[in-house]
Order: sequence, then structure tokens, then C-alpha cells
Amino acid sequence: MISVTDFLRIVVDPVRLAVLGSAATGAVEPEGLADALGVPLKRIHREIGSLVEAGLVTRDLRLDREALVELAKQMPTEPAIDESLLDGRWSDEEVAVLGRFFSGSRLVEIPANRSKRLLVLERLVQEFEPGLRYDERDVNFTLQLFHPDYAALRRYMVDEGLLTRAEGVYWRTGGRV
Repeated sequence: MISVTDFLRIVVDPVRLAVLGSAATGAVEPEGLADALGVPLKRIHREIGSLVEAGLVTRDLRLDREALVELAKQMPTEPAIDESLLDGRWSDEEVAVLGRFFSGSRLVEIPANRSKRLLVLERLVQEFEPGLRYDERDVNFTLQLFHPDYAALRRYMVDEGLLTRAEGVYWRTGGRV
């Protein structure tokens, strides 16, 4: 079985990728592909041979879809939510929602759904201590550790009453304690 790394090394070559693409639509026709790509027929035969040897193309010059399925199973997945983000009392349902929007300790997407966004904001507001005052720069710095659009997160937190702002100073006024 070919490794993901070997697969990437193979398909980085445009001619091999073209052969693989041709095999995905039916049996490869070496002469027609050589003409279409403007490369020698010998090169097409060599690349077909390397793809057959790698197990990506069958002997009848068609894509081996099962090999791609196996490769997909080897592909890395995004890391699960960092367990440290789940400190506190979160229900199983809330953990599942947070897990959909965090990869490791990063927020990969700001939820469009208000109830899900509010849950994510409730988690983020825990980064701020109740009773302490923060200037905007500190709020931005903390939020950008989670997501590049820290300004949107800050606005949402103020709009939802999780942070309050006055004269450029923020303090926590909501969320779980």
C-alpha cells in the first residue's frame, strides 16, 4: 500500500497527475494523452508504469479507486479540541458543539448559528477574569490566540453582554464562572 507521502510525491508531477486524471475517467489512451500534453509517448508509458507499480492505476489502465479510499483513511485529520478548553462544567452536547468549532486550541470557524456562537463565546470569555479591566489591545491579543478575526469575536462578546466596554476598557460581565 502506498503511503500518503509517496502519493503526494507522485502527484506533484504534472504529467503523472494528468495520467492519473485520465485514468479516473476511463482507460488511459497513451498516444492521445502524449499528444494532448505535448510530451513523448515514452514518458507517458514510464509514468503509467510508475502509477501501476504504486498501485494507483490497474493493469487495464484505470484508476484504482480502492487505493484512493485506503489513502484517504491514512490522511491526517484535524486534531480534536484541546482538553484544556473543556475545563469546567460542560454538558456532553456542549462538548460536541465546541468540538465541531475548535481544532486543538484554535477556533476554526465562528458559528453562524447564534446559539452555537454564544456557546463558543461563553468558552472564550472564560479567558478573562471577572472584575479585572482589560485594554482593547489585551482583549485583541487574547482573542487572536484563538481566531484571526479577533475584532468580530470582541464585538460579538460585547453584543451578547459577555464583555462590557467603556472608554476603551473592557471587563467581563457575563458567561459561566
